[in-house]
Amino acid sequence: MLDSDIRKFIAAMPKAEVHIHLEGSIAPETVLELARRNNRLDKLPVSDVEGLRKWYTFTDFPHFVTVYVAIMGMLQKPEDFALVVYEHGADMARQNIRYREVTFTPYLHLGWEDKGLTIADLLGGIEEGRQRARREFGVEIRWVFDVPRNANFPDPNSAENYNPAPSELTLEAALAGRQVGVVGFGLGGYEVNCPPEPFAHVFGPAKRAGLLSVPHAGETEGPASIWGSLKELGADRIGHGVRAIEDPALLDELKKRDIPLEINPTSNICLHVHESYAAHPFRKLDEMGLTVTVNSDDPPLFNTTLTQEYEVLAEHFGYDRAGLARIARNAYRVAGVEEDVKTRLLAEFDSWVSANI
Repeated sequence: MLDSDIRKFIAAMPKAEVHIHLEGSIAPETVLELARRNNRLDKLPVSDVEGLRKWYTFTDFPHFVTVYVAIMGMLQKPEDFALVVYEHGADMARQNIRYREVTFTPYLHLGWEDKGLTIADLLGGIEEGRQRARREFGVEIRWVFDVPRNANFPDPNSAENYNPAPSELTLEAALAGRQVGVVGFGLGGYEVNCPPEPFAHVFGPAKRAGLLSVPHAGETEGPASIWGSLKELGADRIGHGVRAIEDPALLDELKKRDIPLEINPTSNICLHVHESYAAHPFRKLDEMGLTVTVNSDDPPLFNTTLTQEYEVLAEHFGYDRAGLARIARNAYRVAGVEEDVKTRLLAEFDSWVSANI
């Protein structure tokens, strides 16, 4: 049982997060609200909050993708995006999260459904919500626009016949979005038969434009996916990356280059990347000297929060206050936010830690 003082410490600690998906963080109540106002209740398998929560309890990664895409379908108009971003900011305030780098997948709103949305519509909606959240809650949100890797491979059983259109549209949106807080360029989705190497043609321009390269790798596939992301995509951080533990040479490379890992323990357990916290390599990766961060990925889909992820570190991995604060500081340090904002956030964090440890 976790000590109540540790719980209070975690709740009060000013936190940052660098791996969370906007669409995957929409609460069931909001999904239903969007479905009703957009006349899309028939696109959901249930019409009540409790039923949605049960539906979220998926069995494997493909089921997770099915749930995720259905949620995306509820977002139809710019004001829908403004709403979910604002509510995202309210959640940050509730958890005392001062900064988030939020992953957003524009192609799934521009390319998969006839929503009639443009890049300008998406940027306008998320910026309206971001600015309202900043005004009302004082939180800082920045964006990672990610390529849905599976959309680029029409045959889910083969890595052949790469289609560049989804990745190129994502790059166009990300470059346009630099004025509204886009700081990173990502690669998400199911890694099986979707290797990173074909995406080099869009990651190069993204990096030259000043965006961080932050692909998902080493989650549903092993070390080869991480190696490809380092060599071909110039990865600055690795989303997940936990399967690096399978390759000693890769661990050495990640440590030597100080490539941070965006680790999501509860997500990994739910998706059977690791079968239990006891089997999860978080603490081992940290003790090896790699830079690790803790994140919540898709909180309502995994029945978690960032606060709960820090409680996992304390309860299952044995971190004390100093250890928790050290991991928390990593998230601020590796963030892609502007240097003046990062300096301010780090100063606020360090002041709080000095007063509470």
